[in-house]
Amino acid sequence: MKVLNANKLYYFSFMKHFFQFVIYWVLTLQCYGQVDQLNCAEVRVVSGLPTLYVNGEAKPAFAYMSYLGKSQYYKTFTESGVNIFNVPAYLGDQGINSTSGIGIFRPAIWVGERELDLTRLMADIGEILEVNPQAMIVVRIHLDPPRWWEKNNINELCKLEDGSPYRISFSSEKWRIEAGEMLGLMVDQLLESPFKSSIIGIHVAGGMTEEWFYHYKRWFYDESEVRVNGFRGWLARKYKNDDGLFQTAWDKDDLAISQAMPMDISGKDGGKGWRDGKRDMAFFDTFDYQAELMADNIAYFAKIVKQVSEGCLLTGAFYGYHYFVTDPRRGHGALAKLLSCPDLDYLSSPNDYHRKVGEDWPAMAAIKSIQLHGKLWMAENDTRTYLTTLLKDESEGIDPGGDWYTGGVWLGPESEKISHGLLLKNLGRMLAYGYGGWWFDMWGGWFSDEVMQSIVQIGVDHGLEDEDENEYRFMPEVAVVVDERLSFWDKSYGGLSRTIVQNKYDLGKVTAPYDLYLRTDMDKIDTGQYKVIWLMGVLDVNTEEAKWMKDQKSSMILHTHKMGTRLYNHSQEEEYDNKFQWSAEELTSLWSKAGVSLFGQTGDVVYIGRGYGCIHSAEGGWRQLKFPRDVVLTDLMEQKVFKTIESSISIFLEPGQTKLFGIRLE
Repeated sequence: MKVLNANKLYYFSFMKHFFQFVIYWVLTLQCYGQVDQLNCAEVRVVSGLPTLYVNGEAKPAFAYMSYLGKSQYYKTFTESGVNIFNVPAYLGDQGINSTSGIGIFRPAIWVGERELDLTRLMADIGEILEVNPQAMIVVRIHLDPPRWWEKNNINELCKLEDGSPYRISFSSEKWRIEAGEMLGLMVDQLLESPFKSSIIGIHVAGGMTEEWFYHYKRWFYDESEVRVNGFRGWLARKYKNDDGLFQTAWDKDDLAISQAMPMDISGKDGGKGWRDGKRDMAFFDTFDYQAELMADNIAYFAKIVKQVSEGCLLTGAFYGYHYFVTDPRRGHGALAKLLSCPDLDYLSSPNDYHRKVGEDWPAMAAIKSIQLHGKLWMAENDTRTYLTTLLKDESEGIDPGGDWYTGGVWLGPESEKISHGLLLKNLGRMLAYGYGGWWFDMWGGWFSDEVMQSIVQIGVDHGLEDEDENEYRFMPEVAVVVDERLSFWDKSYGGLSRTIVQNKYDLGKVTAPYDLYLRTDMDKIDTGQYKVIWLMGVLDVNTEEAKWMKDQKSSMILHTHKMGTRLYNHSQEEEYDNKFQWSAEELTSLWSKAGVSLFGQTGDVVYIGRGYGCIHSAEGGWRQLKFPRDVVLTDLMEQKVFKTIESSISIFLEPGQTKLFGIRLE
């Protein structure tokens, strides 16, 4: 296949998209000219769960997105009940992955000083609305600047070790202000367009892979003046310009804040072991600045969207990947701060990339804390299937060549049934834990078979909170508490902290649902609900937290720390030196001693919650589901009804298969 330059590709396709836009504009003025109401989208908490509302009506938070969307895929998802569509847009003209060198999916919309070109974005929206006039559109806007802006603002870029510039420094106030102006202008133009009544939200994105990661390859360097000044300003706010307090924290009597430099966190001189909480305060401050800067940027752009739309547009972002990304240089250690942002409605991540059959694929953040703060969680289900194709076969001028997008995680299973099982497992987790998401059909066509579309339809049909009192509403009896700053302590930039966080994979095979909280929300945990509370990687327990653990007389407490794991079990203490990882069998034994309800056989993935149950097995065969009482189960795919006998039921699964049930009281 002849590969065209990306600019030529856009040139050749320009007229097609332009005329699509013009035609839709005319049709809109003719057919929908009377509709000029702006949609008002918001998140409300209903029965303890954040819920999407549009114009006062609850909507299932299930959506579709593709980088290379086509009318046929929009039609397929529309027929499956999906009415929310995410559309990509880019201020800049550089690929989203600065390491791989991937090309651009859309032309830059920031084409000059205070000048936008929304032609392609409007064409994309028009193409969706031609298929589904009722579609509700969320625009995902990548806020990295274009090359011409970088060339004109060289001092706003990262400065590498050799002095050369490299991509945007997220410490740049100039970038933030000017990108914010362009974001506001884009929102304003969308809300003045014929599509005004179709736009419901803006997903603010930036950095590597649109997920607010810092741009770097093997090592992280940004020695720019804007970063140094930003760091010193942050120190001044933290230490109140009190050089004495700052000097004590940094253990440097002759150093003023105005002279402080960020520590070298390139990773080039990575060490072993854990950092010291007192001697290494300069490192902790550097990592905190790194993380809080990203959270502040997200909050800044979300506020602009709210202001321009007079509070009517939904705002969201990728952030908070502490349950997967254990490299602190990425900047994802300030979720607790971002959760206090009043202008942000939802947060998102892909599912865990440990994408094996028979494994739980948890979200990358503490969902329970996010829900506790009234934010909606939206999973990005970029699940590979037997229909998944390679980028190089679906695009011209975008794939960077080499093996970046040709193997590993980019390949789907060959089996149709395995693909169906994985998608149904994704949905089962969303329903049981009460969150939404979008099916991310990256290159298009990944979910285009009847079975997968029936799974999509089930999500839409069951995506709203049901007030039926006869549903079996089991509440998790296990709480896991994680410290999003755990990786800050790790001299190896992820090795030690990863060892602790990887407990989630065995935890997902115990067949007991669990709630995941941030450490900063420990005081909000309803301890009467939980029979086990696991502090997974909280290294520097303070006096109040130690007392909190001691006071939990009705719960078994596990505390995994620097030296291993300590177990508090009803006034008895046991110390497991150098015990950082626990097998599913060991956890099952502990959970049983604590009286936790176990719903299946250790090794299977089981989700139970909100009137739904899901079981997934790598090996298959006859599996047993057990309940604290007799219930009635309805297979949501086959519409078969089962009743438990003596509170259990046997189910046959093929290897890799998933069953999803609605559960009602007997």
